Amino acid sequence: MGTKIVSILTSKWVLTVAGILVGAGVILGIRFVTFAPETVHYHANFAVYVNGQQEQFKGMQYYEETAATSCSINPVASPLERAHMHDNINSVVHVEDHLVTWGNFFQNINWGIGDTYLKTADQVYVAADQNQLTFILNGKRVDSIANTVIGDQDKLLVSYGSDSSQVIQKQYDKIQNNAVKNDIEQDPASCSGNHAKVDTKQRLNHLF
Repeated sequence: MGTKIVSILTSKWVLTVAGILVGAGVILGIRFVTFAPETVHYHANFAVYVNGQQEQFKGMQYYEETAATSCSINPVASPLERAHMHDNINSVVHVEDHLVTWGNFFQNINWGIGDTYLKTADQVYVAADQNQLTFILNGKRVDSIANTVIGDQDKLLVSYGSDSSQVIQKQYDKIQNNAVKNDIEQDPASCSGNHAKVDTKQRLNHLF
Protein backbone atom coordinates (compact mmCIF):
# COMPACT_ATOMS: atom_id res chain seq x y z
CA MET A 1 0.00 0.00 0.00
CA GLY A 2 2.81 2.34 0.96
CA THR A 3 4.71 1.53 -2.22
CA LYS A 4 1.59 2.28 -4.30
CA ILE A 5 1.14 5.65 -2.61
CA VAL A 6 4.79 6.51 -3.21
CA SER A 7 4.40 5.49 -6.84
CA ILE A 8 1.33 7.69 -7.27
CA LEU A 9 3.03 10.64 -5.61
CA THR A 10 6.11 10.11 -7.77
CA SER A 11 3.98 10.02 -10.93
CA LYS A 12 2.21 13.24 -9.92
CA TRP A 13 5.55 14.87 -9.20
CA VAL A 14 6.92 13.78 -12.57
CA LEU A 15 3.82 15.10 -14.34
CA THR A 16 4.04 18.39 -12.46
CA VAL A 17 7.70 18.84 -13.36
CA ALA A 18 6.99 17.86 -16.95
CA GLY A 19 4.15 20.38 -17.09
CA ILE A 20 6.38 23.12 -15.74
CA LEU A 21 9.11 22.30 -18.27
CA VAL A 22 6.64 22.23 -21.16
CA GLY A 23 5.13 25.54 -20.06
CA ALA A 24 8.54 27.13 -19.74
CA GLY A 25 9.49 25.79 -23.15
CA VAL A 26 6.37 27.29 -24.72
CA ILE A 27 7.02 30.68 -23.11
CA LEU A 28 10.67 30.69 -24.18
CA GLY A 29 9.67 29.60 -27.67
CA ILE A 30 7.26 32.51 -27.97
CA ARG A 31 9.93 34.93 -26.70
CA PHE A 32 12.42 33.50 -29.21
CA VAL A 33 10.08 33.79 -32.20
CA THR A 34 8.55 37.16 -31.41
CA PHE A 35 11.68 38.99 -30.26
CA ALA A 36 12.27 42.26 -32.08
CA PRO A 37 14.85 44.85 -31.06
CA GLU A 38 13.64 48.24 -29.98
CA THR A 39 14.40 50.69 -32.76
CA VAL A 40 13.51 54.35 -32.94
CA HIS A 41 12.69 55.88 -36.29
CA TYR A 42 9.99 58.44 -36.86
CA HIS A 43 9.56 61.72 -38.68
CA ALA A 44 8.59 65.35 -38.25
CA ASN A 45 7.96 68.27 -40.61
CA PHE A 46 9.43 71.75 -40.36
CA ALA A 47 10.17 74.97 -42.25
CA VAL A 48 12.34 78.01 -41.60
CA TYR A 49 11.61 81.51 -42.90
CA VAL A 50 14.02 84.45 -42.70
CA ASN A 51 12.67 87.86 -43.60
CA GLY A 52 9.79 86.31 -45.49
CA GLN A 53 11.91 83.88 -47.53
CA GLN A 54 11.79 80.15 -46.91
CA GLU A 55 15.16 78.51 -46.33
CA GLN A 56 15.62 75.76 -48.92
CA PHE A 57 18.63 74.05 -47.30
CA LYS A 58 20.46 73.72 -50.58
CA GLY A 59 23.68 71.78 -50.38
CA MET A 60 24.68 68.25 -49.55
CA GLN A 61 26.04 69.35 -46.16
CA TYR A 62 22.48 69.41 -44.88
CA TYR A 63 21.68 65.82 -45.78
CA GLU A 64 22.88 62.58 -44.29
CA GLU A 65 23.88 59.87 -46.74
CA THR A 66 21.52 56.91 -46.39
CA ALA A 67 24.43 54.49 -46.25
CA ALA A 68 25.78 56.30 -43.21
CA THR A 69 22.68 55.93 -41.09
CA SER A 70 22.45 53.14 -38.57
CA CYS A 71 19.51 50.77 -38.26
CA SER A 72 21.13 48.17 -36.06
CA ILE A 73 19.93 47.27 -32.60
CA ASN A 74 23.03 48.90 -31.13
CA PRO A 75 22.69 52.34 -29.57
CA VAL A 76 23.06 55.15 -32.10
CA ALA A 77 26.67 56.27 -31.87
CA SER A 78 26.80 59.36 -34.06
CA PRO A 79 24.94 62.58 -33.20
CA LEU A 80 24.16 62.97 -36.91
CA GLU A 81 22.35 59.65 -36.88
CA ARG A 82 20.02 60.87 -34.15
CA ALA A 83 18.29 63.53 -36.28
CA HIS A 84 18.92 64.39 -39.90
CA MET A 85 17.47 64.88 -43.39
CA HIS A 86 17.72 62.61 -46.43
CA ASP A 87 17.74 62.90 -50.22
CA ASN A 88 17.43 66.70 -50.52
CA ILE A 89 13.98 66.62 -48.90
CA ASN A 90 14.10 69.80 -46.85
CA SER A 91 10.85 69.43 -44.95
CA VAL A 92 11.32 66.08 -43.17
CA VAL A 93 13.41 65.37 -40.10
CA HIS A 94 14.34 61.73 -39.50
CA VAL A 95 14.63 60.94 -35.78
CA GLU A 96 16.46 57.75 -34.82
CA ASP A 97 17.00 57.96 -31.09
CA HIS A 98 15.20 58.76 -27.87
CA LEU A 99 14.90 62.30 -26.48
CA VAL A 100 16.24 64.11 -29.54
CA THR A 101 15.48 67.84 -29.35
CA TRP A 102 14.98 70.44 -32.05
CA GLY A 103 18.19 72.03 -30.80
CA ASN A 104 20.01 68.75 -31.49
CA PHE A 105 18.66 68.70 -35.03
CA PHE A 106 19.67 72.28 -35.85
CA GLN A 107 23.10 71.62 -34.36
CA ASN A 108 23.47 68.60 -36.63
CA ILE A 109 23.00 70.79 -39.71
CA ASN A 110 25.49 73.31 -38.27
CA TRP A 111 22.84 75.84 -37.35
CA GLY A 112 21.95 77.09 -33.93
CA ILE A 113 18.70 78.11 -32.32
CA GLY A 114 17.71 79.74 -29.06
CA ASP A 115 14.81 81.64 -27.61
CA THR A 116 15.92 84.91 -29.21
CA TYR A 117 18.34 83.97 -31.98
CA LEU A 118 18.66 81.90 -35.12
CA LYS A 119 22.12 81.03 -36.41
CA THR A 120 22.27 79.95 -40.03
CA ALA A 121 25.29 78.73 -41.98
CA ASP A 122 26.57 82.27 -42.49
CA GLN A 123 24.69 84.67 -40.23
CA VAL A 124 23.14 85.15 -36.82
CA TYR A 125 19.68 86.71 -36.54
CA VAL A 126 18.77 88.18 -33.18
CA ALA A 127 15.27 89.15 -32.14
CA ALA A 128 15.19 92.93 -31.60
CA ASP A 129 12.96 95.91 -32.40
CA GLN A 130 10.66 94.98 -35.29
CA ASN A 131 12.37 91.68 -36.07
CA GLN A 132 11.07 88.84 -33.96
CA LEU A 133 11.74 85.11 -33.76
CA THR A 134 8.52 83.13 -33.83
CA PHE A 135 7.98 79.42 -33.21
CA ILE A 136 4.77 77.59 -34.05
CA LEU A 137 4.73 73.96 -32.99
CA ASN A 138 1.73 71.84 -33.91
CA GLY A 139 -0.42 74.89 -34.45
CA LYS A 140 0.48 76.70 -31.23
CA ARG A 141 2.95 79.51 -30.65
CA VAL A 142 5.65 78.58 -28.17
CA ASP A 143 8.40 80.65 -26.58
CA SER A 144 11.17 78.10 -26.98
CA ILE A 145 11.88 74.97 -29.00
CA ALA A 146 15.62 74.30 -28.60
CA ASN A 147 15.12 71.93 -25.66
CA THR A 148 11.82 70.52 -26.90
CA VAL A 149 11.97 66.83 -27.80
CA ILE A 150 10.95 66.20 -31.40
CA GLY A 151 7.72 64.23 -31.41
CA ASP A 152 6.46 61.83 -34.04
CA GLN A 153 4.69 63.81 -36.79
CA ASP A 154 5.50 67.16 -35.17
CA LYS A 155 5.11 70.23 -37.36
CA LEU A 156 7.37 73.20 -36.61
CA LEU A 157 7.69 76.67 -38.08
CA VAL A 158 10.64 78.90 -37.28
CA SER A 159 10.11 82.41 -38.63
CA TYR A 160 12.40 85.42 -38.21
CA GLY A 161 11.56 88.94 -39.31
CA SER A 162 8.83 91.55 -39.17
CA ASP A 163 6.07 89.55 -40.85
CA SER A 164 2.54 89.95 -39.49
CA SER A 165 0.78 87.22 -37.56
CA GLN A 166 -1.36 86.48 -40.62
CA VAL A 167 1.70 86.01 -42.84
CA ILE A 168 3.40 83.81 -40.25
CA GLN A 169 0.28 81.66 -40.01
CA LYS A 170 0.31 81.23 -43.79
CA GLN A 171 3.95 80.15 -43.58
CA TYR A 172 2.96 77.50 -41.05
CA ASP A 173 0.02 76.34 -43.14
CA LYS A 174 2.32 75.76 -46.12
CA ILE A 175 4.44 73.20 -44.28
CA GLN A 176 3.99 69.77 -45.79
CA ASN A 177 2.27 67.11 -43.71
CA ASN A 178 4.26 64.18 -45.05
CA ALA A 179 5.79 62.92 -41.81
CA VAL A 180 3.04 60.32 -41.47
CA LYS A 181 3.74 59.16 -45.04
CA ASN A 182 7.39 58.69 -44.15
CA ASP A 183 6.42 56.78 -41.00
CA ILE A 184 4.47 54.28 -43.07
CA GLU A 185 6.68 53.90 -46.14
CA GLN A 186 10.09 52.30 -46.22
CA ASP A 187 12.82 54.78 -45.50
CA PRO A 188 15.63 55.54 -47.98
CA ALA A 189 17.97 53.90 -45.50
CA SER A 190 15.63 50.88 -45.25
CA CYS A 191 15.10 51.34 -41.54
CA SER A 192 11.64 52.84 -41.36
CA GLY A 193 9.82 51.06 -38.59
CA ASN A 194 11.46 48.01 -37.07
CA HIS A 195 13.56 46.51 -39.87
CA ALA A 196 16.62 45.60 -37.84
CA LYS A 197 17.93 42.13 -38.63
CA VAL A 198 18.07 39.78 -35.66
CA ASP A 199 20.27 36.70 -35.62
CA THR A 200 19.84 33.52 -33.58
CA LYS A 201 22.40 34.56 -30.96
CA GLN A 202 20.51 37.79 -30.27
CA ARG A 203 17.25 35.87 -29.91
CA LEU A 204 18.84 33.39 -27.49
CA ASN A 205 20.32 36.21 -25.41
CA HIS A 206 16.85 37.71 -25.14
CA LEU A 207 15.44 34.52 -23.57
CA PHE A 208 17.20 34.93 -20.23
